[in-house]
Amino acid sequence: MDAVIAARRIEGDGTPAAAWRGDPQLQAVLPLSAERLLAACARVVVVAPHPDDEILACGGLLQVAVEHGLPQLLVAVTDGEASHPGSDQWTPARLREQRPRETLAALACLGIAHPRLQRLGLPDGGVAAAEATLAARLGAILRPADLVVTTWRYDAHPDHEACARACFAAARACGAALFEAPVWGWHWSAPGDGAMPLAQARKLALTPAMLARKRAALMCFESQLGLEGRAEGPVLTAHAIERILHPFELYFHDTGPVHAAATL
Repeated sequence: MDAVIAARRIEGDGTPAAAWRGDPQLQAVLPLSAERLLAACARVVVVAPHPDDEILACGGLLQVAVEHGLPQLLVAVTDGEASHPGSDQWTPARLREQRPRETLAALACLGIAHPRLQRLGLPDGGVAAAEATLAARLGAILRPADLVVTTWRYDAHPDHEACARACFAAARACGAALFEAPVWGWHWSAPGDGAMPLAQARKLALTPAMLARKRAALMCFESQLGLEGRAEGPVLTAHAIERILHPFELYFHDTGPVHAAATL
């Protein structure tokens, strides 16, 4: 398992969605009781490394929070300006404007018309170098009764992993609950390799209507779906979208002394 994690890379098409659908270990992961979880929290705080990670990681959970009338805060760590390096069409300046607009459109698809947003403006691709700063800024934002959701600490994208580490430090410091969700982990990991910590995972079931809204939200990220200005193709490929649109969302929870850990 350690060797698999050490070798993690976001390359090629990755593990097919069909392989995950047939994985007995994934099928055996216990369900997440959203009602019990959200009853123990006062706010859902999503810490997104890039615009679109809030949907990829937890578009379903955000819908559940809306249904329960629970406040949400989106912390946008970067503006995603480095997704098309060297492109004449999708320059960093254009992406810095476009990608946050895509987030607003995507959140509206989930029923969040007037989201609470806090943009930190850290450099896309440079979150690891600013990890201590990020942890400090999150420390000023988070509250003990928050449920913090971010990307997985072994997701293979350095920004995703740095966000997870910073969230872990800030959540532990204030006693907030922390969930980490795989985004690129579905790509580089594979059934049976032991890389996914499924023993400390829970699955949030998504109804067909919730899944349809999540798909619609993902379709708002035109800069990540199109071929314009990116010779190697879209960032969010058909393979990536199919893997993300499981009929559930998977969350790894911190098993330490945080207030919501026993409510799963």
